[in-house]
Amino acid sequence: MSQSLNIAVLAGDGIGPEVMAVSLDVLRRAGDKFGFSLHLNEQLVGGAAIDAVGQALPPSTLAACEAADAILFGSVGGPQWEHLPPQEQPERGALLPLRKHFGLFANLRPSVCFPSLTHASPVKNELIPHGFDVLCVRELTGGLYFGQPKFRREIDGEMTAVDTMIYKKSEIERIAHVAFAAARTRDKRLTSIDKANVLENGLLWRATVTEVAQSYPDVVLDHLYVDNAAMQLIRRPASFDVVLAENLFGDILSDEMAMIAGSLGMLPSASLGAQKPGGLYFGLFEPSGGSAPDIAGRGIANPIAQILSSALMLRFSFGLQEAAAAIEEAVKATIAQGLRTGDIWSEGTQKVGTSEMAAAVAANL
Repeated sequence: MSQSLNIAVLAGDGIGPEVMAVSLDVLRRAGDKFGFSLHLNEQLVGGAAIDAVGQALPPSTLAACEAADAILFGSVGGPQWEHLPPQEQPERGALLPLRKHFGLFANLRPSVCFPSLTHASPVKNELIPHGFDVLCVRELTGGLYFGQPKFRREIDGEMTAVDTMIYKKSEIERIAHVAFAAARTRDKRLTSIDKANVLENGLLWRATVTEVAQSYPDVVLDHLYVDNAAMQLIRRPASFDVVLAENLFGDILSDEMAMIAGSLGMLPSASLGAQKPGGLYFGLFEPSGGSAPDIAGRGIANPIAQILSSALMLRFSFGLQEAAAAIEEAVKATIAQGLRTGDIWSEGTQKVGTSEMAAAVAANL
């Protein structure tokens, strides 16, 4: 009897629906090959949900996510919703509440630049002759984004804004364990990012990560201040293996890492909650890029990030390691064949659209 995967599908806005559709085709092909079936519950989220029912995360969407074993997410947002109050806009009204509701504290964002795609990176080719493969592990539910008090109001006759950066030791410990465990499956090197020369949070972060490191003697740990890390990722990206950072620093650095990889359209991400029995996670899996409204509906968006996000879902939420690896290898094979969407195209390669790229990945499965 084949395994049935119970997935909430939230395609969202912009290019989300079109890259989600072809990603599901690849996922179905993987199911045929590896003996699993898909039970998909497709729901509105973000701007599409605002237009339909007046809120970015409708109760029916949240209920579908609660009933699922994983969330496959597209992208949300666009200029037509920027006039709304901040808390009602697609990202703040949908993505952040989903992370908080399900306790998705660990964000894993691989930044991979294939050797054949180094031309697409803004980093000089001589610095990355063989490309690079770096994993950013970002804490998602603490820090400035969620700390209280948080307000904007007039104080002493002047408009004042306050955001509070708070971390408990336990929050740092649990994300550090995720990062060290990930490093063990890679090159066994971990770089922890903080601002310990200025912030009390940074002092606690560095001390706690150093303490957790004692449980992972096989992993080499070093520390960098966040400003230096931002420079070194440009100067020597291939020297990094796993990067661990708190919420704000991880948000910024993971976007930098995505950009130097050459295209956001290539990079998936996983947001994981507490580990379940059997070592699996409930998670939300989404491309690292945005909704790209400027190219939405034109059939030219790169679907690879969405396809690779589904591979991460198979690995972390369903334990289907072989199927996940097969999808990743199929993506590599497609790139090796010279097929390119516009964002990664160069002379001598074949430019294809969204559906053609996904069909080639499916064929390579």
